[in-house]
Amino acid sequence: MKKTAIIALGFFLLAFVAGQAPAQAADSIDIGHPACLSGKYAKAGEQAVGGIKACVDWVNNEYGGVSLKGKKVPLKYTYYDCESNKESVTSLIGRLVTVDKVDVVFAPYSSGLTLRGAPVTEARGMLYMDHGGANNKIFQQGFRYVVQTIGPASSYHRGTLDMIHKIDPKAKRVALAYEDSEFAKMVMEGAEEHAKELGFEIVFKRTYPKGVTDMTPLLSAMKASRPDFVLGGGHFEDGQLFNRQMADLDIDTNAFSLIAAATLPAFYDALEYMAEGVMGPSHWEYGVKYSEQAAKSAGTTWIGPSQDEFVALFKKAAGKDMVPDYHAAEAGAQVLAYALAVEKAGSVASDKVRKALGDLQFMSFYGGWDVDDSGLQIGHTMVDVQWQDGERIIVWPESAQTGKVCYPMPTFAEKAKGKVAVP
Repeated sequence: MKKTAIIALGFFLLAFVAGQAPAQAADSIDIGHPACLSGKYAKAGEQAVGGIKACVDWVNNEYGGVSLKGKKVPLKYTYYDCESNKESVTSLIGRLVTVDKVDVVFAPYSSGLTLRGAPVTEARGMLYMDHGGANNKIFQQGFRYVVQTIGPASSYHRGTLDMIHKIDPKAKRVALAYEDSEFAKMVMEGAEEHAKELGFEIVFKRTYPKGVTDMTPLLSAMKASRPDFVLGGGHFEDGQLFNRQMADLDIDTNAFSLIAAATLPAFYDALEYMAEGVMGPSHWEYGVKYSEQAAKSAGTTWIGPSQDEFVALFKKAAGKDMVPDYHAAEAGAQVLAYALAVEKAGSVASDKVRKALGDLQFMSFYGGWDVDDSGLQIGHTMVDVQWQDGERIIVWPESAQTGKVCYPMPTFAEKAKGKVAVP
């Protein structure tokens, strides 16, 4: 037999033996992420990367790694800047899957970018985890491998409505005024449906255009409808205008809640006393009471880190004294969900991990986890915050609150004279 043939046969036998050997866990479990580190979503992207790094750190160094095939395997996090650009998202996902050979792709921030990447991962049979795309429509396309961590847009004002229904059974008249954007209209649709389920009367329902500079006509019509409380908003700039012109027109209601804008510190900085008593839904706020004890009381599984551990790890990852917001928390919680699902599946294969994610129910510092068959997050409850004496106070749900709600909120005239929204 020729020497080259002997060598070839040797390689063949080695390959055959290797193929018959029991499968061993890899040296790492790899997360890939087209992150928004520049462009219009840079602030949210910076938070998300910090949150992911924080929870990867915790899984590897405190949890000891992910249990897989009899050994503890560390997570590895690979990310590139997609520049908040749709074309970059698709090309980077291709690179992460084919060159970096990651086991899972974490979606970029925003519903639009998340939806842009979904067909790419779907075509490759790759698990695609969504921490920043709230639009329900992502989960109405029939994708098999997309799973949501952030709560859906339709749920943003559910908690607010539940709260008012409980604390003021006499309040019946609700006004809805949202930006004419896909996300905000989805929030409005969910709010309207839930309001009707609770027996509220929709006395006003309108949208306003993106980039609106004067809401006086809309707000004047809303005032004439005499609502008990108002739900609305879209983004930061229109939220400021909404609140300011409510004050200009002396539109006083028992409660006023704005999506996206009211939870930001810059909102109060811009409006000062006019923001007193204004509420907003958030996916997570520092101070929530989710804990190992809370999980035990709820009869569900807990996975760390604690809230304070997460904040410390986030600051370490960010390399500066920056407080994490919900963008960081939801991205970090996604790491924990993935780690638990891999352990439950006993594999990193996308189809097996996707099934495990659907079967999981647990609590973390971010709150609850449970997804439906489409991958939509149904287990996470939004928290509602209210500006009280210049501070954001978590007022709902009761299990997470750091203070009682100020209801009814002070009138704009009272606030102009120095009254603050203290219960």
